[in-house]
Amino acid sequence: MPTLIVLRHAKAESPLGTPDFERPLSPRGRRDARAAGDELRAAGRVPDHVICSPALRTRQTLEELRFDAPVEFEDRVYDNDPEAILDVLRARPDEPGTLLLVGHNPSMHRLVLDLGGAADEGFPTSATAIIEFAGDWSDLWPGAGRLTAYWTPRAR
Repeated sequence: MPTLIVLRHAKAESPLGTPDFERPLSPRGRRDARAAGDELRAAGRVPDHVICSPALRTRQTLEELRFDAPVEFEDRVYDNDPEAILDVLRARPDEPGTLLLVGHNPSMHRLVLDLGGAADEGFPTSATAIIEFAGDWSDLWPGAGRLTAYWTPRAR
């Protein structure tokens, strides 16, 4: 059974004059990202593969998670269009496993709502949702999944 882990990047800073793409994580963001990685390992949810936005804050979040899995940096995740991101996920090879998606709001929240039908109270930085579904990655459509876990840094 394929499993999708949706993780919004950790808390970023907004230094004056810094383009959005180059915003770095804050010290709190680094701590929260490490905690999210620890939480996933403790739950036995280590990804087999990662798809990550190429923005600095998502790359730094991924670094702090400390997973040893192949990584694919995908511009369409930064573009923040939920339908385009679903296309990226559906194009995955049809093999069961755990895929980690590290991206941005509002698309990460929208994906969780569309696929798992929950987490409607918000999707703050470092929010993590685990969605399981039957079938292949190509079968990933709204309503096809089931949210099996959800947590935020404030909930820990």
